[in-house]
Amino acid sequence: MNILNNFEYFKPKTKSEALELVKNLGDKAKILAGGTDLIIMMKEKMIKPEAIIDIGDIDELKGIECKEGCGAEIKACTTIEYIESSSELAKKYPALTFAASQLGSKQVRVMATIGGNSCHSSPAAETPTPLSALGAKVVISSLEGDRELPIEGFIHGNRKNDLKPGEILSKFILPEPVKNSACRYGNIGLRNAMEIDAVNMAVNIELDEDKATIKNVKLVMGSVAIKPLVSEKVPTILNGRKLNDELVTKVGEAAQSEAKPISDVRASAEYRTDVIGALARRLVKESYEAAREA
Repeated sequence: MNILNNFEYFKPKTKSEALELVKNLGDKAKILAGGTDLIIMMKEKMIKPEAIIDIGDIDELKGIECKEGCGAEIKACTTIEYIESSSELAKKYPALTFAASQLGSKQVRVMATIGGNSCHSSPAAETPTPLSALGAKVVISSLEGDRELPIEGFIHGNRKNDLKPGEILSKFILPEPVKNSACRYGNIGLRNAMEIDAVNMAVNIELDEDKATIKNVKLVMGSVAIKPLVSEKVPTILNGRKLNDELVTKVGEAAQSEAKPISDVRASAEYRTDVIGALARRLVKESYEAAREA
């Protein structure tokens, strides 16, 4: 039977109370937000924390602030379902809301949080890839204050991140989308059902004033490395150029050359390599056309 180990349960009412507990309990405790990953790990005896700090109902850590011309802030305990259904986010960041809709089942999305999706740091996680493409930063809080870093710098690898003792991830900051830009997200699994992605990707393209020449591009791959993989080759191929079929082909080849996938129960490394090329070709074209219409 999957029976949880004995543990102390704490439910702070404020962010400051949570930070006090995190500092005092240290490695003995685990943070509970939605619990969709944590409880499974506890049931499977992967971890046996002596204490649980439940931050899921702290108002300071929930919600979305989206202001015209000022980007957005998403608090870490905001549920994936809330992000999926946000019309404000959908208007500015459709790649993120679409990625949220692809995470698990409806029941999972109602419980899971955006902070937990990044803190669990799975290479196949849905939201870190578009967050990275959109230039998002994470805000990490402690009793000593806050610090910020890009999300691709926060995630170090599978279940590894930049949180230090006494810290929690408190929110995400998304910059305002620049003029003549668009971001698109895509994912592929082995079947049309609830499952972990075999691969995923987000592409963000900004065009010059002519709405044809690519000014900047950021392509981020998921589930083909230990963390979200930001392409270094694709910008060198596309920046300063107008998209054509030859460049699209080169983009696919570049993404495939940078990917470092493994074989597991969801897909072989060879399959992931093939798919990442197809996703790159499709999403670059979709983002480019969307940017031209922006």
